[in-house]
Amino acid sequence: MSTTPQPTPLPELPRFQCHKIVRAAKILIVIRSEGKVSLDLEGVGGIEVSAEFDAKHHPTHGGYFVVYEDGYQSFSPAKAFEDGYTPI
Repeated sequence: MSTTPQPTPLPELPRFQCHKIVRAAKILIVIRSEGKVSLDLEGVGGIEVSAEFDAKHHPTHGGYFVVYEDGYQSFSPAKAFEDGYTPI
C-alpha cells in the first residue's frame, strides 16, 4: 500500500495588497484550432494569442485576459480577478 506524499506546509508569508492598473476583459470563448488560439472577449471581440501564451496560462472561458502597463499579457481566473480589481 503506497501513500501519496503530502506537500510541505508553507511558512507564514507577508501579506500584500494589489494597486496596479490593468486593462482586461472577460473571456467568453476560447477557440483552439489548427495551432491557433483565439479569445472572444466581452465588449471587445476576438483576438488571437500565441501558442506560448496558451501553453503558459491555459486561458479558459469565464476568466480574464489581462494586459499590464508594461504590455505583459496574462490570464486570471474570474474569482481572483474580480476579488482584486474594480472597474475605473
